[in-house]
Amino acid sequence: MSLPISSHVPVMLSEVIGLLAPRDSGRYLDGTFGGGGYAEAILAAASCTLWAIDRDPDAIARGASLAARHPGLHLIHGQFGDMLALLAERGVAALDGVVLDLGVSSFQLDHADRGFSFRADGPLDMRMDRSGQTAAELVNTLPERELADTLFELGEERASRRIARAIVAAREDGPITSTTQLAGIIRSVLPPDRSGIDPATRSFQALRIRVNDELGEIERGLAHASELLAPGGRLIVVSFHSLEDRLVKHFMSEAAGRAPAPSRHDPRGLTGRQMPRFRLLTARPLRPGAEEIAANPRSRSARLRALERLAVPS
Repeated sequence: MSLPISSHVPVMLSEVIGLLAPRDSGRYLDGTFGGGGYAEAILAAASCTLWAIDRDPDAIARGASLAARHPGLHLIHGQFGDMLALLAERGVAALDGVVLDLGVSSFQLDHADRGFSFRADGPLDMRMDRSGQTAAELVNTLPERELADTLFELGEERASRRIARAIVAAREDGPITSTTQLAGIIRSVLPPDRSGIDPATRSFQALRIRVNDELGEIERGLAHASELLAPGGRLIVVSFHSLEDRLVKHFMSEAAGRAPAPSRHDPRGLTGRQMPRFRLLTARPLRPGAEEIAANPRSRSARLRALERLAVPS
């Protein structure tokens, strides 16, 4: 069964397509297919071949109608952190561009039964690929200290210990199984944020990241993308919170030879530095404009960074 593709425009679409610069006969990868917005724009911009990966089976089902209209689109169910193996199975060894739109998709947030959002009641799930451990299992089984560490490290939640203590106390009366139940526990011990951000936001982010190993996925995906890019090929990454952006910034800076030189006391400083294989296309991350943020408030935290593979020295 194919599900309908949304008319929702993905974040910073014109900037992504402008930097990717699709060309006829090019080979591209959309590593986070989602609603198909970037994929459709890439296929409209050039007569090219596009592979699209998504770990969510619902996203692959939604993409069937787009694939039927575009013979150059090839959908792959899997994780973008495995792109090297997934593409090798299909005889693909090099790409002219890769796009990664990190984090949770609007489709996942907007469907309460997926358990990603605290704004509607649903099962406490949060699995992008509908397999493995759920957020409910984490919330109900993690020791208090490990739960607090997860909220602090993956959600940057300063009140992590207070929240973990409240969760452990609440689960003594019975399992925590719904999104609104968990959000209510968090709100009971945290005052409203002056910024208007819901007190449950950071904790839900932390659980989602752990359930889906999102940071590990990003590290693997960036490494694989850099291996796959042909000379002149470009990597475009859109991130939505500081943990994601920090990984992307560090990876791209190192790849472009922008990492700080080792200390003179560090043995690595005795060896010559290798010539960088990439160049940064964005000295600073690009941000969405005021008009886009007004039309799509979820875009306000977006950061776009881009990298280009240099030609092999002669």
